[in-house]
Amino acid sequence: MNWLQLISNKRLGQENLHIHRQDDRTEFKRDYDRLIFSAPFRRLQNKTQVFPLPGSVFVHNRLTHSLEVASVGRSLGDDVSHQLIKLHPELDGTLFGEIGSIVSAACLAHDLGNPPFGHSGERAIASYFSEGEGITYKGQLTPEQWADITHFDGNANAFRLLTHQFKGRREGGFVLTYSTLASIVKYPFPATEATKQKFGFFTQEQPFYEKIAAELGITRSTHGWHRHPLAYLVEAADDICYEIMDIEDAHKLKILSTTETRDLMLGFVDPERREHIIQRANQVNDLNEQVVYFRSCAIGALERECVRVFVENEERILSGNFEGSLLDHACPLVRDAYQICVQVAKSRIYRSREVVDTELAGYKIIYTLINLFTAAVMQPHHAYSRLLLDRVSSQYEVESPETYVRIMAVLDYLSGMTDVFALDLYRKINGESLPMI
Repeated sequence: MNWLQLISNKRLGQENLHIHRQDDRTEFKRDYDRLIFSAPFRRLQNKTQVFPLPGSVFVHNRLTHSLEVASVGRSLGDDVSHQLIKLHPELDGTLFGEIGSIVSAACLAHDLGNPPFGHSGERAIASYFSEGEGITYKGQLTPEQWADITHFDGNANAFRLLTHQFKGRREGGFVLTYSTLASIVKYPFPATEATKQKFGFFTQEQPFYEKIAAELGITRSTHGWHRHPLAYLVEAADDICYEIMDIEDAHKLKILSTTETRDLMLGFVDPERREHIIQRANQVNDLNEQVVYFRSCAIGALERECVRVFVENEERILSGNFEGSLLDHACPLVRDAYQICVQVAKSRIYRSREVVDTELAGYKIIYTLINLFTAAVMQPHHAYSRLLLDRVSSQYEVESPETYVRIMAVLDYLSGMTDVFALDLYRKINGESLPMI
């Protein structure tokens, strides 16, 4: 793969149009603006990141997480661009200098496909078809289509949301640039090649990815394609933010003490600098603000290390021979500190009562809704089915003659819900709540 082909501002759905622009924004900055002003992005403010949506203490939701990932992604892209242009002066003055904007836009979009209640919602959808009532539809689907729904994944759903032509939409999708779309796909292979449920695109959207890969010169791998190089930076920005910010949130909720949180954050910093950082933090009395400073030091160390790994492994990344994530190849200090954070998060955060209770409730809500709405699209002539389907927007093809299209329409409808909307609908369907009269 080569950078001059990999970075393209051609738009999916507008390949042959020549549009006169009224301002000086680059096409990649337009991608960012299209995403941040979109309704699916706005709805992320009401989707759980890890902890239940805020009460008296504000913690991260999907929207604040995505904004922070976009910020770190821009830094990663800008720093990689500056260093690689020094190594390859011929890239100066080309679109390569825009990779900070590309990565930032891709980061902004990376969670758009997540259903309500995050991973718990994903598991509810997949298990409904693989081990629940939905298994009865297996004979009506191809193996590829069955793999799509039994491995349902927010990553593939984000690519669908950004590219699929829903009814009534002009040109289909968000009409983003090829490079931004390719950078979102961390797992560039179909569901039939899924590993641990992760894959990059559903059957309906695979032709879009094939078109993008051909245009950008993304090379084939054993099971699909190699990653677009910038997908490594998107992944790194996401990994940095969710791990570090989950620990900060755990401190706010008093799951972790200030000392525990400080030690975890300082694990990323060279030992000789730690005492100086502690002294500076102690100049502030507010413990939460001290943790903010420790967190900024940790993110800075992680960002610099990911840039180093990317630049030093540029040739392997472009040839498709790079294995794992950028953090997997970090120096021992950073890699070990990150793994300690991962283990603490698994044992102390993700298994905390608040998180587990939210996952239990979310699983039940999504499982119930998908059961009811799937039955409705499969038996639309039933009276109760008509009542349910009257709630579904006309953009979703719930009356398609194809079983797969109808099921995907249900998944589109459900995954677009916020946590609060899904909970409210669940209560109304169960007769626990009525509209105010």
